[in-house]
Amino acid sequence: MNKGIFITGTDTEVGKTAVAAGIAGALKAKGIDVGVMKPVATGGISTKDGLVSSDARFLLDAVKGTDELELVNPVILQTPLSPYAASMIDNVKIEIEKIREAYFKLCCRHDFIVVEGIGGILVPITMDYFVCDMITDFNLPAVIVAKPGLGTINHTLLTISEAINCGIEVKGFIINNMDTKKTGYAEKTNPDIICKLSQIPLLGILPFDRRVDTKLIKHGDIIKLISKHVETDYLIR
Repeated sequence: MNKGIFITGTDTEVGKTAVAAGIAGALKAKGIDVGVMKPVATGGISTKDGLVSSDARFLLDAVKGTDELELVNPVILQTPLSPYAASMIDNVKIEIEKIREAYFKLCCRHDFIVVEGIGGILVPITMDYFVCDMITDFNLPAVIVAKPGLGTINHTLLTISEAINCGIEVKGFIINNMDTKKTGYAEKTNPDIICKLSQIPLLGILPFDRRVDTKLIKHGDIIKLISKHVETDYLIR
């Protein structure tokens, strides 16, 4: 198994980019040579240099990385949908081999790679290639990012179950955006229930913070947040 971790989620908009950037930065702060990758991104921003993923840039900035953006994010599409849907609308063919080549180049440069997926593990990249296939191709264990509230037991258990069915090692899950001012019975009981039913460890609970947004937060802030609330040493064992 390659040295690295794949950050996936139970859904879109659960905070994968913030968590991935924080983990990468926290590991680098421990002296580890960390590379980052966002293999596929949609909703690209048009610039004079072409389409750019703000998520990929955020990851790269979090580790003060110098890798080429084309390696960190080899596939970028404009339409903000699943990659398969976006590729049909944008009339772009997604080349899986290009993604694989970029990943293995980054592996040769770094001791540890933090990869952020897109959406959940059954998001289609092409008609017959899903995020779960990418995780197994990369031969990486996964960390699942989940929301704290009602419904997250089902979403998280389904994600864990599918990952295991695909032969993916699940290192653990992270509950993101826990707002203690709005915590109800669901938020209080969900983490323990998921642990008991799945036998997968809870790596940490990240508190709700209005700054925790890739458009607003400073990289140093989120790295400190991850270092305080997430067991990152477990990821490199």
